[in-house]
Amino acid sequence: MPEKYQSLAEMLNAWIGGGLTTIVAAVMGRLMWHTTEVRRSHRKKFFGKELAWEFPLAAGMAIIGEGVAIWVDAGPLLRPTIVGSLAYLGPRGSEVLFLRWFGAKFEKDS
Repeated sequence: MPEKYQSLAEMLNAWIGGGLTTIVAAVMGRLMWHTTEVRRSHRKKFFGKELAWEFPLAAGMAIIGEGVAIWVDAGPLLRPTIVGSLAYLGPRGSEVLFLRWFGAKFEKDS
């Protein structure tokens, strides 16, 4: 009898494990961002030399995203969402997000 999964993240966790699910989420996030850049004509073509830079960036953002997910005590099904979102934003977008969040939090406490 086949197992029933309630979400894609749950299925990926069961099939390939949490670590690979994290990498898949990060790569998908970076590919979505790269596709948007191509559509906006900020990049000439999809399969260009710029695409090679996205994979190391995705790996780094996977590590950062997993750390953030652990820090906020996210469950195993929410972790790929956090990783994919931060990978889509990239290092600069994540920096702006955290500065705004921490800035608003510190201004509120002052």
